[in-house]
Amino acid sequence: MIIKTGAVVIHPGAAAWGVGKITEVAALKATIQFSDGIIRKIASSHYASLRPGDPADFVALVESAPTEKVRATPKRTKKVKELAA
Repeated sequence: MIIKTGAVVIHPGAAAWGVGKITEVAALKATIQFSDGIIRKIASSHYASLRPGDPADFVALVESAPTEKVRATPKRTKKVKELAA
């Protein structure tokens, strides 16, 4: 199998990952976004274990906008010592 950006693959040894889409190919690793929502880097020595997947089965997760964290308690104010005159 030819490993190239945009190809849809499956890893038979890890069926729980689902179908993955190759997002980047480097000399020694390929970055693959799997349907379970995790992006994994697969070493080139394991390319032979990847199999072509059905593009219709790939479900890309929609990235949500970052939400602002709400503080549980308000910030404490610093106490200022008064100088005796």
